Amino acid sequence: MATPDAFKVGSLKGKVALITGASSGIGAGAAVLFSRLGAQLALNGRDVDNLTKVAEECEACGAVKPLLVPGDLTDEDTVKRTVEEVIAHFGKLDVLINSAGILAMGSIETTDMAQYDKVMSVNVRSVYHLTHLCVPHLINTKGSIVNVSSVNGQRSFPGVLAYCMSKSAIDQFTRCVALELASKQVRVNSVCPGVIITEVHKRAGLDEDQYAQFLEKCKVTHALGRPGEVEEVAHAIAFLASDAATFITGVNLPVDGGRHAMCPR
Repeated sequence: MATPDAFKVGSLKGKVALITGASSGIGAGAAVLFSRLGAQLALNGRDVDNLTKVAEECEACGAVKPLLVPGDLTDEDTVKRTVEEVIAHFGKLDVLINSAGILAMGSIETTDMAQYDKVMSVNVRSVYHLTHLCVPHLINTKGSIVNVSSVNGQRSFPGVLAYCMSKSAIDQFTRCVALELASKQVRVNSVCPGVIITEVHKRAGLDEDQYAQFLEKCKVTHALGRPGEVEEVAHAIAFLASDAATFITGVNLPVDGGRHAMCPR
């Protein structure tokens, strides 16, 4: 029989969560879900208009008005200012969700150093820097970190080389930091989505027809026969961030309809 504390994802109520990449996609979905769960939110994103719309959606769920900390996290001053503003406003930090990231198409033959540097700067370096600055505050609250990685970090795919490398780095980052912070009771995990219906693939260069074909192919590339929805990833993030996962750390959790377990036949 269910008890009032049986649904421990509700432990996020009142917790202060900083969510990056919150102006669209998985980050935005996580923001809305966390607001429904009663978390106090600080939202980062580069698109201020979209970030404002997401914040309004969070408020419509009955949440306290989120703190907006827009900006490009590849800029070191922006990262420092983001952490300072969150702590000045809330006085603490319980949860860090590193969801900001970009996808870029390219192989070893076509990916120049400018593209490589951009992908690694957004997907890896900025995550390292933000986490580094947030850790002292997370130690104080015995908080948690959830990184948004990808099935591309676990499996190899041609044509998205720098992206795959960046997500492999995030998976290793997650495991190493989890071990480093375990004695201080800070948990660190990642979610590894498969294809999720967002705008990220179109921003990477797919037109409408190519994207439609890409989603159709998910019927055979994902064991469950379809692409995923943002909310499905958001629920996994909330689970890992909450007291429902107090004995879980160092995990790279696939949220990919079984794609990570598949082999070509």
